Amino acid sequence: MTVTATGPLPRTPYDVAIVGAGVVGCAIARELARHPRLRVALIEAQDDVGQGTSKANTAILHTGFDATPGTLEARLVREGHTLLGAYAARTGIPVERVGALLVAWDEEQLAALPRLARKAEENGCHDTALLGPGELYTREPHLGPGALGALHVPGESVICPWTTTLAYATQAVRAGTDLHLNTAVRDVAWDGGHRLTTSRGALYARHLVNAAGLHADTLDRALGHDDFTVTPRRGQLLVYDAFARPLVRHILLPVPTALGKGVLVAPTVHGNVLLGPTAEDLRDKHATGSTAEGLAALREKGRRVLPALVEEEVTAVYAGLRAATGREDYRITAHPGQAYVTVGGIRSTGLTASMAIAAHVTGLLAGAGLDPGPVRELEPVTLPNLGEASPRPCERADLVAADPEYGILVCPCERVSRGEIRDALASTIPPRGLEGLRRRTRARAGRCQGFYCGAAVRELLERGTRS
Repeated sequence: MTVTATGPLPRTPYDVAIVGAGVVGCAIARELARHPRLRVALIEAQDDVGQGTSKANTAILHTGFDATPGTLEARLVREGHTLLGAYAARTGIPVERVGALLVAWDEEQLAALPRLARKAEENGCHDTALLGPGELYTREPHLGPGALGALHVPGESVICPWTTTLAYATQAVRAGTDLHLNTAVRDVAWDGGHRLTTSRGALYARHLVNAAGLHADTLDRALGHDDFTVTPRRGQLLVYDAFARPLVRHILLPVPTALGKGVLVAPTVHGNVLLGPTAEDLRDKHATGSTAEGLAALREKGRRVLPALVEEEVTAVYAGLRAATGREDYRITAHPGQAYVTVGGIRSTGLTASMAIAAHVTGLLAGAGLDPGPVRELEPVTLPNLGEASPRPCERADLVAADPEYGILVCPCERVSRGEIRDALASTIPPRGLEGLRRRTRARAGRCQGFYCGAAVRELLERGTRS
């Protein structure tokens, strides 16, 4: 198992190098790791996996009911929904099948619901149902006044995006993939093989996968392609305290517009409620800050959908950047003459589609000359439970009896024990900072945002990273 963050990179060429350790890049690494003959490198500019768009999304496991029929995205989301649902059950990734309600607030939106139901049918989603206002308010009694009806999509679920990315990466690394963190790709050249110039020196590979997210167009152009331009689309979100969770039973969706799926209200597997995202097209690919105007707009829209929600306490605010490319489909293209596959324009559905994207990309690599060799089943992994639907470690008497460290709480808001932090620091891909530790344990993610536990958590992190 090799995870590096400093020092020179190996000089021996890899069979495949994957640029970008978001959820899609990690899924591709995991899929390639099923082929034991391949030597694979997963390269990430930041100090952890899932540090970009993958950590800041709406955390929905989509059915693909509203994808454009016939597109690559529609197929991969449909396949990915099944694959990731089964993988989550095997791996301990929290999923809650809460269903979604696409709510109509005016006559035009109400008239659009039957069309959206037909679209869902085309996408293989056969269990949707049109609801009148009576049944809608029975299902969601706290919904704001004036809703005229809804389309019910029972298969929509919420999932933990942090655990998903980490599970993929963990399996890949345990199976022999080299993960190189703090390795920003500055240039790439092709001359019968790929030479990547990075912040840690040169890295060589026979085949290259571009899963660089917001920077996929930049890497694509370095190899002479000008197929798309990534426009960073900022999505700001509000996270409400766990006390707000009883207010909503489903994912509440608006009728979609050309800019995206709009502002939703959704429960999370961690026991909170999300409101967002905004959809702001920007130029700066690093503009992940929140704005007063954006948050005010969210509250105003939230007030109509779920009036009681905006009276609840906000636990956190965050923003993510999605890779918009001006086309309602993924930009996944093989360039066999360069032994290169572009995986660009992966929208908010990429979390759901990740495993199907990985299988598709592996097929494209084979078509571009890669001989993947035999397939093996990977050793299973079970990640710590971060969801509220199952008992937290401190609530399990058997765990606490076997190891009292699970009974010593460090973060009371999220009920995170010293044992969980210890385990995270000793894991295959340990956190290198407080945010990485938060994504692995939920420490500092509660209502006090680390005010009470921050010093103790930092001490444990520093002690663990020194040892």
